[in-house]
Amino acid sequence: MPFTSIIDELSNRGFALQKDFLREDMTHDLVLECRRREREGSLTPAGIGRGEGVAVMEGIRGDQIDWLDPGQAAISDRYLATMDELRQALNQAFFLGLEEFECHFALYPPGAFYKPHLDRFRDDDSRTVTAVLYLNHDWQPEHGGEMRMHLAQGPLDVAPLAGSLVVFMSGEVLHEVLPTSVDRLALTGWFRRRAIQPF
Repeated sequence: MPFTSIIDELSNRGFALQKDFLREDMTHDLVLECRRREREGSLTPAGIGRGEGVAVMEGIRGDQIDWLDPGQAAISDRYLATMDELRQALNQAFFLGLEEFECHFALYPPGAFYKPHLDRFRDDDSRTVTAVLYLNHDWQPEHGGEMRMHLAQGPLDVAPLAGSLVVFMSGEVLHEVLPTSVDRLALTGWFRRRAIQPF
């Protein structure tokens, strides 16, 4: 899969937006996998912070998440393989030393949002590049749920259209998820510079 446009936009603008990043059938299967996990109760309220300091704070974020691990489902393995190809392309272009990719499904129920934040922890700078894939086939402007990036030239709203991928530097782009009026599905992930150390 060619990643030239992602590399060019990330270099020139500090973020990249690629519509139709995945084929329709692959996006559809990822939606089915997310909904399967929802039915089975695998999605849990997301927290703020990390390790033992994680706390659920619905006034800051209201999504429900479930992490992807190799071997859980064929479709999630295909997605992880695609993102590993992107990891290699990012390393080749920017010499970032990215060693791994972590990601989770994120379901925002009606009324949910995520206040402005950076994706890098204050005491851990290993998250280097953020990649968000949207899974909303029937999204309409009145549904809300856009990701608002707070850029130097002003805010930019990104519609969560199925198959669209947004890539940006984790520690540099302040962003938020605007309130949604319908279920909003996404795969949110981070390319990391080094392996996660055990606690």
